[in-house]
Amino acid sequence: MNEILSEIKNIKETKKDLKKFGLSVGIVLFLISVLLYWFEQSSYLIFGIIGLSLIILALVFPKILKPLNKIWMSIAVILGWFMSRVILIILFYIILTPIGIILKIFRKKFLNLKIDKSTDTYWEYRKNEKISKSNLENQF
Repeated sequence: MNEILSEIKNIKETKKDLKKFGLSVGIVLFLISVLLYWFEQSSYLIFGIIGLSLIILALVFPKILKPLNKIWMSIAVILGWFMSRVILIILFYIILTPIGIILKIFRKKFLNLKIDKSTDTYWEYRKNEKISKSNLENQF
């Protein structure tokens, strides 16, 4: 929670950032208005007025958009925090868990984790290969 609050406190509010915010949101809202007009929806006027207002304010008085930018970016930070965790959880349970289950079924192990007390070391020596330029260029 502290990371969210510190990120919200550090939101950039320079004139350039406010102008960029007003123009981008205004253009998106205006494009939504055009799309709604195309599909003959009555709400196109609301989106158009708000979009054009944001564009004009961004060009003339970008400092007026400061509170709106703060609210918008705070919501974006909170959504980003939650969505990154949701996406990682989904990836883990949809991709990594089935892979782990399949590997357990086929008894495939990528690491030798058994302790062998009779060995002095677990060091695995590399094969003596001639080092060439192509080996160094394609390391991975």
